[in-house]
Amino acid sequence: MSARERLIEAASKHVLVKDGPYGTEIQRAKLSAEDYAGDTGLSRDQKGNNDLVNLTQPQVIRAICDSYIDAGATVLATNTFNANRISQADYGAESLVHDINVAAARIIRQACDDATAKDGIPRFVCGAMGPTNKTLSLSPKVEDPGFREVTFDEVKEVYREQAAALLEGGAEFILVETVFDTLNCKAAVMAVKELERDLGRDIPLMISLTLTDLSGRNLSGHTVEAFWNTMRHAKPVTIGLNCSFGAEQLRPHVQLLAKVADTLLMAYPNAGLPNEMGEYDELPETTASFLKRWAENGRANILGGCCGSTPAHIAAIAAAVKNVTEPRPVPQIEPEMRLAGLEPFTIAA
Repeated sequence: MSARERLIEAASKHVLVKDGPYGTEIQRAKLSAEDYAGDTGLSRDQKGNNDLVNLTQPQVIRAICDSYIDAGATVLATNTFNANRISQADYGAESLVHDINVAAARIIRQACDDATAKDGIPRFVCGAMGPTNKTLSLSPKVEDPGFREVTFDEVKEVYREQAAALLEGGAEFILVETVFDTLNCKAAVMAVKELERDLGRDIPLMISLTLTDLSGRNLSGHTVEAFWNTMRHAKPVTIGLNCSFGAEQLRPHVQLLAKVADTLLMAYPNAGLPNEMGEYDELPETTASFLKRWAENGRANILGGCCGSTPAHIAAIAAAVKNVTEPRPVPQIEPEMRLAGLEPFTIAA
């Protein structure tokens, strides 16, 4: 079976568990600036460049991945949120983008293969692509609303380079996550579709939206349903939500998406809301109790954690959904013309 078919089959049997974030776990390793830079020869300070760690300290990334596998995660994403030319320009590391992504995918691929060889449990490697730090929909200059720092074609090529390297390293899926700008996401989708055409094979897409306020819109203004209407043509194997808020605040938006999306739904909220110090202190059992109800009520097929989540959170989630015997069925949606501005619009047959 193809990777898409294997994921759909696994999700039809039980709720799958996605891993958690890498940034906070890398911080716990207390790496020095020299540890980050390694022997890359980069002149700028690389401390905080978590994506570069795939190259310079691969054992750290492997240990984090192993901790999520041990916690029960079977959907594992690469540590490549900012591993693109736009984001790496902040560190002067654009020339290493290809190597970073290949290395990142190989680490997760090997960890998953080693674990599956031991226990026979299938695992899935997702090449993660973040939103970059540029926006195609909005101008960074208040006095010039028409100004853009990048063009659609430039962002598309940035994503194409990253996606190709992730696939080369062994990723089976491309995960476009934390989408705050729908147009950026469209550029990523087009990049993957072009790769699909040139490579002559299916590249399953996973798409995950992030909301910027409790009304349920992303930064470029789309509601959850409008966003789905703009992305459904890409036939993603999963659609969903991540980051944004904790599970309690994200619940109504997941509930809405679960009703309208005729594909698997993957959600990985933050571990609650940050406190006054910007830290997340929601206990693993609390996060897991929210997500257990989502699973029991048929709201999601894959559940995990985003900001503030730790391997302990993932372990608690895995334990909470382990005995859910009826995963969310993919709804059968009547064919109609579904369009979107900032709001969804359906033309009745």
